[in-house]
Amino acid sequence: MNVLFVCSRNRQRSLTAEKVFDGENGHEVRSVGTEPGARIRVTAGHIGWADLIFVMEKKHLRRLEAKYRDELAGRQVVTLHVPDDHEYMDDALVERLAAAVAPYVDFGGMDG
Repeated sequence: MNVLFVCSRNRQRSLTAEKVFDGENGHEVRSVGTEPGARIRVTAGHIGWADLIFVMEKKHLRRLEAKYRDELAGRQVVTLHVPDDHEYMDDALVERLAAAVAPYVDFGGMDG
């Protein structure tokens, strides 16, 4: 399964998720940001690639819907409610992400 994580700048939350989950249990994971200064800014291609999209906050979903409504049609998008108060690869962030995604995708024996 192709899984896309979305946050604002693609430097902390979504990048951590990509680093931790990519390749786990056969899943391919990418991460993007919604803001102009993002490390990798989301495109229609990213949305088309993804089987499942996780956004960190409701504002990220609103931004995707505003720009990519057609591309999002029929795609599962889940808001994780993870605020921007963690550093890249922070243990608390990794634990929070693992718990938040568990109901939606099995990343297998992830030991964080």
